[in-house]
Amino acid sequence: MQKYLRLVRFKNLLIIAATMVLVRYMLIQTILSGYGLDLQMPLWYFVALVLATTLIAAGGYVINDYFDTKADLINHPETVVVGKQVTRRGAIAFHLVLTILGVFLGTMVSFRIGRPVFSLLFFLTAGVLWFYSTIYKRQLFVGNLVVAFLTAMVPLIPLIFEFPMLGTFSDIIFIYQLNMKVIIYWVGGYAFFAFMLTLSREIIKDIEDFEGDNSLGRNTIPVHYGVKISKLITAAILALTLFALIVAFSAYLLKLSPKPFDYVSLVYFVTLIIVPIFVLLFSVLLATSKSDYHRASLLCKIIMLLGLFYTIIFRFIVNS
Repeated sequence: MQKYLRLVRFKNLLIIAATMVLVRYMLIQTILSGYGLDLQMPLWYFVALVLATTLIAAGGYVINDYFDTKADLINHPETVVVGKQVTRRGAIAFHLVLTILGVFLGTMVSFRIGRPVFSLLFFLTAGVLWFYSTIYKRQLFVGNLVVAFLTAMVPLIPLIFEFPMLGTFSDIIFIYQLNMKVIIYWVGGYAFFAFMLTLSREIIKDIEDFEGDNSLGRNTIPVHYGVKISKLITAAILALTLFALIVAFSAYLLKLSPKPFDYVSLVYFVTLIIVPIFVLLFSVLLATSKSDYHRASLLCKIIMLLGLFYTIIFRFIVNS
């Protein structure tokens, strides 16, 4: 069992599920309650939606490991599962089962909420993950952007599937008098945050895996431009992320905060988001070894989790 949990990156799947749960109950429900509304999607629909998303992601991890075995034997030989603990044929079968189940559940929820076109999201995601493993990750910038985009979609999915249950957009705006901009501001902000930090982390991981990617002729950013330029690109992305987050959070404190001034959020944001991103930025610039890049990648992941945990603080502040 443990080998299969390693193969599907079980910890990452937990983060995906936690992201969807926290966005739905800490952000969307909290904002809706301020307008006298509540979540309309039945709980089992949402559970099926979370399962669909995590199953497709798990299938993506499996197929990625299947096609990435040669590079992983160079970059991370101790983590290789396919070909050692799980046969290659078994990995393909496992990928197909996970992906088919995920697409089935996603399609079922789409039809249940009266939006069958949403099922295309799951078919397209499964296809993109396959082509990412076979083609995109070997193309300059494309692979990094694909992973960042798919990660950014995770917090958006609960919002995309909740709105149809509330009614038409005109109902939402005129009957409920709900300012959709507030929900879009928060959920969209999390999607942007996830996109930028994931993009940075993917480039950091490519620098860490430079040796294996270079030996296999992969056209990653570090292989194409060199490690120094890649570090500068990562630093530029992190700097842009910092600027955007400061602007967005300042807008919240000055215009959208439910309190006269939200000191709790300010302290949390500065100490657990801004300062760690600064540390990450300089860690990348000063990194010289694989272990340095591995620590930077881990720090990037921790920052993303800290940003996610703020949703709990947000609900507490609004309801207090």
